[in-house]
Amino acid sequence: MTTELEQTFSMLSSHRSVLGFLLLSRSHPVSIIRHSGVIFEGEQGKRYAAVIARIVESVQTGLDEIHAGETDGDDVRFVRIRTKRHELMITPDEKYLLAVLHDPET
Repeated sequence: MTTELEQTFSMLSSHRSVLGFLLLSRSHPVSIIRHSGVIFEGEQGKRYAAVIARIVESVQTGLDEIHAGETDGDDVRFVRIRTKRHELMITPDEKYLLAVLHDPET
């Protein structure tokens, strides 16, 4: 990975409110390329990865339905989901998904 990408991951991991991040492939099934944070380790990480991929796919499907018949549709650029305890931020790319989970209270 590039030095710039390594620095970005390091910065994300060191932020006090960040619980972890997932870098995922866009393949089917989705696979974890890199992760940080105990919340994304083991089976829990695999469950988060699958859910994140489904969220992005579902939002994209909804956008495709809204723009049905148009030659130039719309693509998901950023998804932010806030719950009582956490906030999940997802940035999809053509090849990768980057998801960051953080505690907005800290």
